[in-house]
Amino acid sequence: MDSLFPRISQILHIQVASLDEEESRQEYKTRVSDIHDNYISIEIPMNEATGRLKKLYIGDDLSVVFITEGGVKNYFNSYVLGFKEDGIRQVIIKKPDMDAISKIQRRSFLRIQAQLEIAVHLSGGVRFLALTDDVGGGGISFLCDPQWPLKMGGRLSCWLLIPYKNGTVEHANFTAEIVRVKPLETGKQLIMLKFIEISDTERQRIIRYCFERQLDFRKK
Repeated sequence: MDSLFPRISQILHIQVASLDEEESRQEYKTRVSDIHDNYISIEIPMNEATGRLKKLYIGDDLSVVFITEGGVKNYFNSYVLGFKEDGIRQVIIKKPDMDAISKIQRRSFLRIQAQLEIAVHLSGGVRFLALTDDVGGGGISFLCDPQWPLKMGGRLSCWLLIPYKNGTVEHANFTAEIVRVKPLETGKQLIMLKFIEISDTERQRIIRYCFERQLDFRKK
């Protein structure tokens, strides 16, 4: 199964999410330096057209393509976790789950790690509060106790609290589908959701928050 992951020295082609449409269409080339359980080390990406290196920041959202034997293109989404010096500067990106690698391109909305309060409504009037693990314009994930009967394919009605840098607080209501339930060693479970009903206005509130957080990461 690990053969489905990119290999050490594998060439990756990446695009970086940006509010600037021209920038988001730029493609960069890099190489896998090392692979660990939870992350992948890559070289600084380079724009093949200009020969310039691309400066990445913690939180940058990436769309990644690599080609396996037979010329098959494989796609996954990731984000920058950090950097390290190992002779040359390395970029550390999140290693995708096996089932998140696809032969179909799925450009995603910007997504960022964040702990926000979320109210979750289940059928039968059951409600509980939780904290998100990451949020984005296409979906979110949150952590909760395993006592709640949450299964893949289930639908949830949610209310997300969104604090902005200027001190204002907004909220976003949406209906989402559970795409994965992942038990964690901490005893919690990670619930991954994709939006199926959300207004453009409320989606934009989440995207605005993500870009504010990304700018914060870049200033650190």
